[in-house]
Amino acid sequence: MSEIVDLMRIIQTNFHKLSKGQKIIAQYIMNNYDKAAFMTAAKLGEKVGVSESTVVRFANAIGYIGYPQLQKQLQEMVKTKLTTVQRIEMSSDYSNEDSVLKNVLKADMENIRSTLEELDHKTFETAVRSIIESKSIYIIGLRSSTALAEFLGFYLNLIRDNVHVVTYTIGDIFEQLFRIGPNDLVIGMGFPRYSSRTIRAMEYSKTRGARTIAITDSLLSPLCANADYTLIAKSNMESFVDSIVAPLSVLNALIIAVGIKEKSNLSSTFSRLEEIWDRYSIFSIDQENNR
Repeated sequence: MSEIVDLMRIIQTNFHKLSKGQKIIAQYIMNNYDKAAFMTAAKLGEKVGVSESTVVRFANAIGYIGYPQLQKQLQEMVKTKLTTVQRIEMSSDYSNEDSVLKNVLKADMENIRSTLEELDHKTFETAVRSIIESKSIYIIGLRSSTALAEFLGFYLNLIRDNVHVVTYTIGDIFEQLFRIGPNDLVIGMGFPRYSSRTIRAMEYSKTRGARTIAITDSLLSPLCANADYTLIAKSNMESFVDSIVAPLSVLNALIIAVGIKEKSNLSSTFSRLEEIWDRYSIFSIDQENNR
């Protein structure tokens, strides 16, 4: 909670020089920082009864370049601390079905835009090379990241050998990582609230000398502590549901980039797979016969 205490101290220190409207904003943030973190300047102003420009001037008055910088710090502080109940309460701002559809799609579009701005292209290329060069690949994504791990594992298995999706089975995940070594790669995925099991698995992998890639929402994510490379994929959502749209786009890009570099092997693999698919009628061809 130290970051929250520090921000509250900054607000209190500057409180005496704030205007009447700015003091109202300050009081609201101190009492409701978890909700304020996900409000736009306009929405926060509407909530406390001041103009959007007053909110912007408030951020400047306490030392921030603008409101987005203040909001970003608030979000980084609270998103790992919000309980599911608090996230459910936040989603009540979607007042009707039309606003739910519009707001969720807009939030996902913003996540992709922010991801495109923050994801480092050199790190991305290094991650692609690591996937191609490693002896074995272990993919770890638990809880809401399980779908992402399975998606990445499915396609990488079509491109190359020795791809393992680490998940909960009859044994523990550490037993699945038992043989990991210096020539192997671990791809760990995690978003708020971060799975402690994924964090520990990344930590164990580093002790075994494996290379590690974290796919997560921020450089402040606990997954980064044991990652050689970090790919940022934003997942902000004012709801109890985690947004995995931007992370899925990053995985798509990884798969396609690896596929392009392994084009000759991939063509051979899919030629063989097409024969198997045809022989065992994996895909429907005649729609009339399948009604």
